[in-house]
Amino acid sequence: MFDRIQTLPAEVVHLIAAGEVIDSLAAVVRELVENAIDAKATRIVVSLWPEQWRVRVADNGNGMELEDLRLAATAHSTSKIRRCEDLWKITSLGFRGEALHSLAQLAELEIASRAIPPVPPLTKGAIPPAPPLGKGAIPPAPPLGKGGLGGGSGWRIVYDSLGEPVLEETVAIAPGTVVNASNLFGTWTVRRQGLPSPAQQLKAVQNIIQQIALCHPQITWQVQQNDRPWFTISPGTTAQQILPQFVRDIKIGDLQHLNAELSLPLPITNHPLPITNPQHIELVLGLPDRCHRRRPDWVRVATNGRMVKAPELEQTILASFQRTLPRDRFPVCFLHLQISPDQIDWNRHPAKAEIYLHQLSYWQEEITKAVGVALRINSETLSETAHQGRIGQLIKASEASSGYNVSREIQPTVNQNEIAPLKLRAVAQVNNTYIVAEHSNGVLLIEQHIAHERVLYEELCDRWQLVRLEPAIVLQNLSPAQLEQLQHIGLEVESFGQGLWASRTAPALLAQRNDCAAALLELSLGGDLQAAQVATACRSAIRNGTPLTLSEMQTLIDQWQRTRHPRTCPHGRPIYLSLEESALSRFFRRHWVIGKSHGI
Repeated sequence: MFDRIQTLPAEVVHLIAAGEVIDSLAAVVRELVENAIDAKATRIVVSLWPEQWRVRVADNGNGMELEDLRLAATAHSTSKIRRCEDLWKITSLGFRGEALHSLAQLAELEIASRAIPPVPPLTKGAIPPAPPLGKGAIPPAPPLGKGGLGGGSGWRIVYDSLGEPVLEETVAIAPGTVVNASNLFGTWTVRRQGLPSPAQQLKAVQNIIQQIALCHPQITWQVQQNDRPWFTISPGTTAQQILPQFVRDIKIGDLQHLNAELSLPLPITNHPLPITNPQHIELVLGLPDRCHRRRPDWVRVATNGRMVKAPELEQTILASFQRTLPRDRFPVCFLHLQISPDQIDWNRHPAKAEIYLHQLSYWQEEITKAVGVALRINSETLSETAHQGRIGQLIKASEASSGYNVSREIQPTVNQNEIAPLKLRAVAQVNNTYIVAEHSNGVLLIEQHIAHERVLYEELCDRWQLVRLEPAIVLQNLSPAQLEQLQHIGLEVESFGQGLWASRTAPALLAQRNDCAAALLELSLGGDLQAAQVATACRSAIRNGTPLTLSEMQTLIDQWQRTRHPRTCPHGRPIYLSLEESALSRFFRRHWVIGKSHGI
């Protein structure tokens, strides 16, 4: 027989709830640093002692008054929301009031904090604050508050397992907050024994901090392990400066940054509140001709300052990079959606890692557009990069052997809604293979075959047109798999006798070619429609070794620049090589002083 239903004891309820919020060392760090960011911290220090099951997070944020400290670890206490309507207007990282209470349940918790006192407004006749001190001047001592600390006291509170204060004392502390959680999972030994190895837990902590740093690039991070420095993350203006600090072999110049504002609000049917906040799409993506990954491990999505799991949006990003990368390679892309809080429901997962996002199809469409804009070729993304290393080495060698001191230019950050296309002018053809095109900041060397292949491929994707063949083309010895493949991509093929098959239709680009039969046999060898389109474009593109007039070269360049993904061919090969005017100047030593070159 089943036991009768009964109400669980309060301590069991609290322990179950705590285990949902705090399930690992990384979860402790996540919750504490999110509180620090909500407190407007610009510097966060995370200290870990894995063997001692201890975590400390210190920040320079706003801090808390004594009354707030007394309530901070009680159940469902928060300063972020007040009523039900606030759940539709969440702009902070925390709002449930569960993190500190859960820590009190699962660890020995103490918090020290000192609030930054508000600056009172000047009244009429009041003396304004003193001007900034000059270099070397000694600042005046701040006024002493209770406890002898300038601007108010710092307080330290130790909490019991219910989050109630058991010890209060004043402490000397700078404005901000320090949270210590010791003996983690000491009351839940089964959870402690079931956690991964210390090395895996530390890796998870590192990933959490890196993800948060991308979402909040203005913060300085210092992370220590067993009282020794582990790693630091320097602040930046955008995630473009943060990502290269912890992703190997990626430089700032390999990334493109785009911040696009969506001017029109989105109407939502039966939504309780109107959308009022401005909305942005921020992208930091690796240019496909410069960097990519073996796994899709750096396709990340964040929403309003927090990294989230969004499989639909991640697939949208991957689809936007289709046929721009080599086979089995994946893009580097960080997407940050700044969305009006009216559109997000965070109450899907205790860790707030999964969300309900309204108007998902709208955002998928906007993301696709933004990726297309960011991948355009422009003067901001033509600096020398990894695949141009030889040129860079040559320039460096020439500078080293000269007596001139040339200042190097800094790669600018693109932060605009639309990126102006580059104006290119064809000037020559090299070996009947490469087109030389000049622009205001240098020259490009463009391989004509794969540039034309990109043009034709995108035309085929937009207009996959099959035309009737008169007369039909006869194919020999097709296997059942080959016949099925031709029919799969839409061709009309029928038996024409023993071992013979007649194709009544063919792609328009191939129909007029003398080698159409060979092309159809190639298409029969496998792959989906997209693979067939790539093969058709490759076979139909201008061959290397074909001489072109200046007019033909210019037409090809103009067509290529209008493609959605002009950096690489459908197989992922880079289409162009860039040499900037600044690089030419350095190589030919044009930055010289009059008379110096004559030995004067």
